[in-house]
Amino acid sequence: MTGTFKANNPYNTFLLLVYGLLLKLPVFLHPTIPVPQQTDGFLFKALLTKLSSIGNSVPVIYSFISFILLYTQAVTFNKLANDQRLMQKPNYLAAMAYLLITSLFKEWNVLSAPLIVNTLLIWVWANMSGLYNNKNARSALFNIGIIIGLSTFFYFPSIAFAILIIVGLTVTRPFKPAEWLIALLGIITPYYFLLAYIFLTDKWKGYKLPGFSVGFPVFYKSNWALAAIIIVLFATVIGLFYIQQNFRRQLIQTRKSWNLVFLYFLVAVFIPFINTAHSFQYWILCAVPLSAFVGSAFLYPTKKWFPLLLHWLMVAFVIAFSYFVQ
Repeated sequence: MTGTFKANNPYNTFLLLVYGLLLKLPVFLHPTIPVPQQTDGFLFKALLTKLSSIGNSVPVIYSFISFILLYTQAVTFNKLANDQRLMQKPNYLAAMAYLLITSLFKEWNVLSAPLIVNTLLIWVWANMSGLYNNKNARSALFNIGIIIGLSTFFYFPSIAFAILIIVGLTVTRPFKPAEWLIALLGIITPYYFLLAYIFLTDKWKGYKLPGFSVGFPVFYKSNWALAAIIIVLFATVIGLFYIQQNFRRQLIQTRKSWNLVFLYFLVAVFIPFINTAHSFQYWILCAVPLSAFVGSAFLYPTKKWFPLLLHWLMVAFVIAFSYFVQ
């Protein structure tokens, strides 16, 4: 499989669909009805309310939506990673890694607010990476800010990704106060329209903005989940080693993009610590940058048996965990 997805073949998009369906078949066989959490935004809760009429009788609809989101996120991030030349040559390994990593944890295949936010954050990362030579940076920054603001309507703690804008501007562009202010205005804009709507419809009473609190998150619920975390961390360390080995050979733009991936990962790791409701599903925000690291572990090793062994070990773990444990 790793050999197949190493090639930048357009047919791999279809093969990736088949690959994802096979990995996530248990999700369709045993669908889970999502339950909104306190930190989930009103847009996500409204979505669940709209889906509840059909979802309660046909719960597989939630699995279908989750799979569509995961698959499109995998393909989109992979294309953007290739556009930014994160790896030595264009390939489909980041997409393969994303579907594989998310299959290791049951919670990451359930429709959730962070899963939806992942789609928005992939777009944010790509546009932040493109700021280096963007002649219309102010417009791009305003749009990025709006997307960050909208993401909080699905999952409020994602406001922490404003850090991605702050540090990202420091990494990609010279300091210009006007650009920072425009990005801030972009984040505030969705709240301006939300508050205007609440005021005009006289819905002030009883309305509460979602909050967050610092706490110790849930890392795993079983030894199987702990083993899966160890496998992912091992693959990540291998990938980071090869990324570091090739870092100085890459273009400045590519290095800046990698720096934003690392920052993306750090913010995603931090977010579960500011949840009022703790669930392992919130760690899915780490899956996007992890897929870039693990994809590198599949690409760079000179010994062909190593990525094959690593891949099939992870696949075997997914099968065992999905069919024989749960």
